[in-house]
Amino acid sequence: MTFSTTRRALLLAAGVLASAAMLPAYAQDKPKLRFSAVFSEQDIRANMMKMLAEDIASDFTFEGYYGGTLFKQGTELVALQRGNLEMGNIAPQDISNQIPEWSILTSAYLFRDAAHLKTFFASDLGEEMKKLAEDQLGVRVLGPTFFGTRQVGLVTDKKIQTPADMAGIKLRMPGGDAWQFLGQSIGANPTPMAYAEVYTGLQTGAIDGQDNPLPNVQNMKFYEVMSQIVLTSHLIGFDLLTVSSKVWNDMTPEQQAALQAAADKAIDWSTEQHLKQEEELAASFKERGLEVYEPDIEAFRTHAQKMYLESELAKSWPDGLIEKINAL
Repeated sequence: MTFSTTRRALLLAAGVLASAAMLPAYAQDKPKLRFSAVFSEQDIRANMMKMLAEDIASDFTFEGYYGGTLFKQGTELVALQRGNLEMGNIAPQDISNQIPEWSILTSAYLFRDAAHLKTFFASDLGEEMKKLAEDQLGVRVLGPTFFGTRQVGLVTDKKIQTPADMAGIKLRMPGGDAWQFLGQSIGANPTPMAYAEVYTGLQTGAIDGQDNPLPNVQNMKFYEVMSQIVLTSHLIGFDLLTVSSKVWNDMTPEQQAALQAAADKAIDWSTEQHLKQEEELAASFKERGLEVYEPDIEAFRTHAQKMYLESELAKSWPDGLIEKINAL
């Protein structure tokens, strides 16, 4: 009797194991995608990633880390390359540190708006730049994540009309040559500082100002320690939603298609939200007592573009690419 019961139990267990073996591999062990970003969990882009996570839940296990809690700003790309991270929100400036040709995409007044940015990355020109990143860095760019147009926010109440008025102003910029040169191109004295330290830096006078899109100013409450926002509109702010090439290549074609479709959907939603919020925030900051105004944009554009074209950075730029981007 005991033998018979044991035998039946063994046969039942064997049947269960056989059935499990017949299940698709992804049903047993879904790939884990750890995502790292410096933006806060209150950021629109955090909701963008949560939307993506919901859409890929049947194919992947998604883990999102925000506010630089997993990797600090500027270290995500290296983490992807070393296999310590599957997905990241990568600044194009970080890519340009390793691929000089990419620095053209970090230059002031290159893209006209979010629509122009999207058109470029969907074009053959954009595909060529993405292929450079995949071939040389081992990362696949899923798409550009627009997060607003960068504006100058200052503690000082000095009126700014031209780049000459920015002389001597300690303007916080992220670390790295591309970021620092961007600050110089609009006439400032760029000062590297971690994103999480900017509020205290403004509060204590360690810096005179910062440059960020208005939604970032709102999320990080920089407006509490600033007196004015100068609408220089010097850079269409974007990062790159990126996945390790090794992780991408290990996916099935169906998983790749699902991830790309979810990324496209989430990025489009995030772009719409940022554009809507930018319109509302300019008026909101005025109501809070900040002076918000537009300087001589043409003076800033002319000064910045001249500096870029005369710089060492421009020597690495593909011939005629600026003209081709402008024509899109």
